[in-house]
Formats: sequence, structure tokens, C-alpha cells
Amino acid sequence: MLSSNGVAAPLGLAEFAARLEQLGGFEHDPFIAVAVSGGPDSLALTILADRWVRLRGGRMCALSVDHGLRPESTAELRQLAAWLAARGIDHRILVWRGEKPSTHIQERARAARYRLLQDWCREEGCLHLLIGHHRDDQVETYRLRRAAQSGRDGLAAMAPVRETAHGRILRPLLAVPKSRLLATLAAENQPFVIDPSNCNPVFARARLREHTEPAGGRGVFAALSRHGRARARREHARDALLARAAALHPAGFALLDRDVLAEAPRETAMRALSALVGGLGNRPYPPRRRSVERLFDTLLGTARGGRVLAGLRFVPWRRRFLVLRELAAAAPPTRIEPGASLLWDGRFQISAPATAPLVWVRYLGSDGVAELHRCTAELPARGLPPLVHPVLASLWDPTGLAAVPALGFRRPGVTALPQPVFALVNCLSRARFAVV
Repeated sequence: MLSSNGVAAPLGLAEFAARLEQLGGFEHDPFIAVAVSGGPDSLALTILADRWVRLRGGRMCALSVDHGLRPESTAELRQLAAWLAARGIDHRILVWRGEKPSTHIQERARAARYRLLQDWCREEGCLHLLIGHHRDDQVETYRLRRAAQSGRDGLAAMAPVRETAHGRILRPLLAVPKSRLLATLAAENQPFVIDPSNCNPVFARARLREHTEPAGGRGVFAALSRHGRARARREHARDALLARAAALHPAGFALLDRDVLAEAPRETAMRALSALVGGLGNRPYPPRRRSVERLFDTLLGTARGGRVLAGLRFVPWRRRFLVLRELAAAAPPTRIEPGASLLWDGRFQISAPATAPLVWVRYLGSDGVAELHRCTAELPARGLPPLVHPVLASLWDPTGLAAVPALGFRRPGVTALPQPVFALVNCLSRARFAVV
């Protein structure tokens, strides 16, 4: 949008509110978080989001991440904190601690940033995390993925709404050019921080900005819209198939119906299989397509090969497959202190009462199965096939096997034990790719 004199117009509160309402799903008095680096994009978003949430009687916290990668970043964040304090905006700085990478710096810093932001939101009960990506960023993402010959899903670029295990990541500015955000800050007389890494030709985005015109053009956005709608349709078909073909068991495994998978279109079936492997295998990225194709053909009996992928075993059972953890790829036995909480093996959330004894969590394994049979003559009827027993979460203390919760076994005299709860980090099905 341009003003009457041809200059980019600031983004007003009414228009910003309309863009947020398109994303939907806010409480009556919302609690939101905004990721702010001090740059113009996130700072404009923070100012507008603060006004929006105040009008609705809600509250907002601005979150910054100190990556510790540049010596001047701490001083920049102190300056940002002063700007936000002058506006009465609550602000927290999250620090990326530990050794820093020497390669793939931007990718690893981005992963650390999102982890810290989402951890804060989870701990504080905040369901909505706003990110300042704008139209220029969206076009850059599309061009980078097209140059890298990305798959069809990748060409849909960034989603304005992305569901996570504990809330949503929202990008309300994806249709707003950067020039309007700069105009917004100019109208507010608000200075901002310039990150020199955004101009460093070592990074792919900086090189793209150097050799292309500013983002724009109806053709790119028409292509993005087409790819986004097509991706949403593919995800709907995949999720519908998963609902019919796969069933998760709270003991930590899945059942996969071979016949339902075989009757589905090949492309949809492989997408469903990929989602199942990525979720149960706790992989941050989908498995390689070629690996999924080999597994799919093996499961359908049209090719020979192993039935192991991404730390999972596919074991035939009554015309279905048991999808079990591969013990060789599993997390090692882990000590659980009284009062502690942890996510074990990316699959089990475990919280120990303060009065709990010191225990270790591990998969039962063949030695544990033998120990279990020594401890009890008869197990409660839980309907779990014996093939599953070695991959059940079990609790051990210095005396030996203390409990196998999924089988209802607890050694006499043992009390106040933690309860492993099957909780995947990567959900098999999420909200479909949004196009707004």
C-alpha cells in the first residue's frame, strides 16, 4: 500500500487487527508472545501487537534471544529493553548457552531460537507466538526453495499459522512489505537495530538480496497461493489416511493396517508412512523419500528389504504391522531424580513426585522380560502382544525391576513411582497448511 504521494504507508492498527483476526483462535483476553530482535520487522510487530492486545484486555510479553554470536548483541538487547520499557512493554531476554557452532551457524541459531521461544511459551502457558516474517521474507523463501529444487510442499514457503505441541506460531505480516514496516517505525519515531549478518554474503539470504530486486510482483504471490492450496489438499488426504490406517497405543507403539495402506493412492500412502516414521522416530525432518519408497514397497510385499527405518521396526502381526522402537537406536537408561521432569527418548514425558525413590527409566529389553517373569507368575491381562514387551518403558531401582506400567506390574512395596506418559514431540497430524 502506498500513500497519496507514492511513499509506503504505515501499517495501521485496524489493518493489523484484521490480519490477526484472519488467523483466528484467540481467547477473549488473549495472552500472546512476540519474538523481537530489535530489527525493524519484529519491532514494528511488537508495537502493533501490544496495542492490539491492550484493546482486548489481554497481555503480551516480548521475547528476545541472545545468541552470543556477536560481541555487540548484548548491548543491542539492552538498548531494545530500554525502548520497550519506555512503551510499558514486558520484555524477557532468553540466552542461548553452551558451545556455539562453527558451521551452519544461521540454521543452528534459528533452531536454538525457536526452541528457547517455544520452551518459554510452554512454561508460561502462552498459546500464541508471533513472528515478524513479512512479504519480502516470504518471496525470498520461495526463491531459495525453487533454486534448491525443493519439493512441492516446500514451494508453499512459510505458513501464516503453524501448530506446535503446545500452541501456535503466527506470522500475521506475510502479505505486508518491509517498506510499510519501516514506515510504521518512522511514524512512531522509533529507532531500530541493524543486524550486520543480514548483509553478510556468507549467508544465502544475504546473497539473494544483493542480486535481486525488492520483493513484489503478483506472479510470485499467485504461485505461492497455488502451492499453498495444493499442499493443504495433500495434507488433508494424508491425515485422512493416517486416521484410518494407523493407531497409536499409549504404551508407546503403533499399529499400521497394511490393507488400508495398500488401497490408498501411492503418493498419499507414502506421505502417511513418512509422517508415521517422523513422528514415532522423533525425527526433526521427514525421512528421505527414497528410504520411504523402499520401506513402502517392502511392507506391501512388492520388494525385498529390511523393515527398519529411522529407529523403528515394522513387525508383521495379524495382517497388520506393529511399529516398534528399535532398541539399538533408543535412548540409554536415564536416571530420574525425585521431583524431576524430563522427556525421555523424545517419546515419554516423565514427572517424578518429590517423594519418589531414585529410579532409572529404560526399555524393558529381553533381559527385562526375563526379569519380569522371574518377578511374577502371571501378568494382568492388558492385551499387549508379547512382541511388544521388550520395547515397553520400565522403571528400575538399585534392587532391580521396579515397575512396567503398561503391563500393570509393580514390585510389592514400591510406591510413589513416576508414570511414563507417551507424548510424541512430532505429532503425526497437525493443522493443515494455512492460506490466508
